[in-house]
Formats: sequence, structure tokens, C-alpha cells
Amino acid sequence: MALRLLQPGSQPLGQYDGYDADLAAAGLKGGEVVTLVGYALVGADKAASDAFDGYTNQGFQEKRVVVTKSLPAGATLLMLADEGVSDYGTLFGSVVGGTAGQVSAGGAVLGPHTGTASGKVTCWDKPGLYAVSLDACDTNASTGLQPTNTTLASGDKLFATAAGLLTPLASASFAGSGLMPVGTFVSFETNGSLVNTPARQAQALNSPSGSAAVAKTFKWAVFHFNP
Repeated sequence: MALRLLQPGSQPLGQYDGYDADLAAAGLKGGEVVTLVGYALVGADKAASDAFDGYTNQGFQEKRVVVTKSLPAGATLLMLADEGVSDYGTLFGSVVGGTAGQVSAGGAVLGPHTGTASGKVTCWDKPGLYAVSLDACDTNASTGLQPTNTTLASGDKLFATAAGLLTPLASASFAGSGLMPVGTFVSFETNGSLVNTPARQAQALNSPSGSAAVAKTFKWAVFHFNP
């Protein structure tokens, strides 16, 4: 859904052409761990003219640099992608109404992906404090990064999966990473809204599922990024 800059490094590393397959259908939500790879100039991946520079390597194969969330074995330049739709301020709102007016909140987001016009991805590489929405994390139902993970504690190491998702599982780290952590988990956070009354406060205390039994709804995972 999005990457939030809490106490980031002073500047992002830069903006680089995004791999088309990752940008297609808003494939980058924001907050994924990405890297730079070489892509053949004669390939099908498209880029704007200012991002179509290349170089000739020993095999005389002209290549250019692209950003991808598919982390190859041994990748060492790891960054956070800062492109998406929801929470990025480029949307035209979200659907309210829908079929028979049933959608009152949380409807489909209307608006372009921030990488639509340029095809580029902003990449943050500096150590700092960031937050990523949970839909851009490894949320395996039994062991992944999620609020119901009772074994995940503040200060635990975080790794990156081959798909660029944060995970507390070293075994899920992308191949060839040497099981090196990319950051440290700090906390889960709600959306911070004081306007929407959460279910845990709306229910009677003597309800079978009273306020003490209703878990908070978290949206963000706060972490220290230090690859």
C-alpha cells in the first residue's frame, strides 16, 4: 500500500526506471525491498529516453539499469521502493456507494500509480526509521510478519524474501543473501485516526466479544532499515 518516511536518511539514492513487470497493474505497492539489475537494451522492457542509457560489458551485450523487487541471488544493493497508489496523494478518492450503496468505507482506490507517467521508482537506501503497510509485508498466516504473530517482538531482525517483502524468517530470505538482515522490527501501528471508532470501543463491555476481546486493527509495520 505505501512506504512512510518517519526518520529516513537525508535523501533517496535516486529515481531509476522500474521493471515493467513490477509496475504493471500497480505491482509495486510501496515499501518493498528492491535492487538494481542490468537489463538488455534489446529486451521488451520499455523506458523513457532519459533512462535508456546503457553500457557494453565483456559479452558486448548492451544493458541498462532497472529497479526490480525480484531479488536475485547475492544482491547487495538493497533499497526501499517509494511508489504506489493508496496513501500517495495521487488518487481521485475511493469508491463510496458501490452495488446498492453497500460500500461506505474502504472502497477501491481511484487514481494512477505514481510510477505511471515516468515509469521510474524512487529508491531509499539510507539507514533510518520507516513504516510499511502490512499488505507489502510477508503476512504468512502462521509464521509471517503480522499482528497475530506472538513470537515477533521489538528488536527482532527482519529479512527480505525473493519477492522483496519484509519477513522475520531467516529461512524465507532470498537465495544467496547469506541470511543477512535488512532491518529491525520496532512495532505495529494503527492508521492513527481518532475519527473512526474502532469496534473494540464501540461494543459493550459485557458483550460476549467485549472491548477486551477485540484486537486492534493494525495498518503499519515500523522498522529500522539498515541493509
